[in-house]
Formats: sequence, structure tokens, C-alpha cells
Amino acid sequence: LDSELQTLIDKVNQIEFTAMFSGQFDRRNALLAVHAGSGGVEAQDWASMLLRMYIRWANQKKLVNKVVDVSPGEEAGIYSATLQIIGDFSYGHMRSEHGVHRLVRMSPFDADHKRHTSFALVEVTPEVEEGVDIELDQKEVRIDVFRAGGHGGQSVQKNSTAVRMTHIPTGIKAICQNERSLHQNKEIATKILLGRLMEREMKIQAEKKSKIKGDHVSAEWGNQIRSYVLHPYQM
Repeated sequence: LDSELQTLIDKVNQIEFTAMFSGQFDRRNALLAVHAGSGGVEAQDWASMLLRMYIRWANQKKLVNKVVDVSPGEEAGIYSATLQIIGDFSYGHMRSEHGVHRLVRMSPFDADHKRHTSFALVEVTPEVEEGVDIELDQKEVRIDVFRAGGHGGQSVQKNSTAVRMTHIPTGIKAICQNERSLHQNKEIATKILLGRLMEREMKIQAEKKSKIKGDHVSAEWGNQIRSYVLHPYQM
């Protein structure tokens, strides 16, 4: 009886898992970008906190992950960073993180220790294949090569190996500068660009459906998906 019960539980868990991760790209690798909102060093520190949180989550799940691009803040934290997460259902697990994340805390950067509210935007895109999932006309892509930069704008490499790709019709950009070679940076930048273009197309289709249903909510600034309150206050 116990073995039959366990078999039934396993089947139910499998059905729930299949229903939860039924999206077209849920099995794919994920590309997660974190952008600091307005608010100076406090917002930049918040963005770096989120990045560390996602790295630790991926490590805990034993998913291969690496930061493929980072723009350090002037005093602390980051302006932005892109994290590649590799493993089955990485995108399925991470797609719900897409949106604005809000932090309320006593700022360690404020001499008066006043309460501050900071925002960071998290963008999650799937890794897609060119020519299979999406077409990319290379004539519509501008590629800029430059030296990878460190803190304070200092160059960390003698050779120009960092890559910035811009999709001219949409203005969507992808940057990779953390790999050793120009070829590797270009390869990852292409993945990021393809993922963002696919995310844009998925967003357009979702907005069309949502407008028909009347439940469309923008995932841009001002519509936070989650609040992290480290300083108690009354609502």
C-alpha cells in the first residue's frame, strides 16, 4: 500500500511539474539582466544584492551560471549585469522574476540612517536558436568592439574584446565583455540579443491577448512585482 501511495504521489508531482513548466521555452537556459533604478548608490547596491541572490539560488540548484557582463557602480553595487543560467528548465524557473523589484530599508549609505526605497528592474529571457526559433538579419545588426572596462571606467584588457550588438530597427542592445576572446563575447552577445528579441515578440503577443481579456499590466518601472521590506513600517 505504501509503495502504491508513493507511486501516486510521484505521478501527481510530475503532473504538477508538467503543468507549471508548459511554456514554449521553459526547458531552455536563461539570461537574466539586472538594472539599477534611479536612486544613486542605494539603487546600485540593491541591484548587486539581487544579482548575488540569483547566483546563490543557481548554485543551490546546481545550475551552471556565470556573469557575462557587468557595469560596476561608482561607489558600490552595479549599474547593470547579465547572468547566464545553464540547465534544464532554467528559464521556466526564472521567468516569474521578470519585472521591477522594490527594496525598503535603512540605508547604510545615509549618514542619518533614514529609510530609503530603491528599485531594480530584472529582465529574464530564454536562450533561443537563430534560424530555428527566430530569424535575425545581420544587416540590421550593428557590432561595436571595445575594451572591457572595470571600476571607474578603467580598461581591464589591452585588446578590444568586448562586444556591443545593436538591433537597429528596435534599438535593443546586448553587451558581453567578461569572456577572454572576441569570438566568445560575440557568441554570448548574440544569444542575449536573440533572447531579448524573442522576449519582445512574446511580450507583444501577450499584450494583444491581455488587451482582449482586459487584464494587461505593464512590467516596466512603476509596476513592481515584489517588495522586500527590511525596515518594518505600518501600511
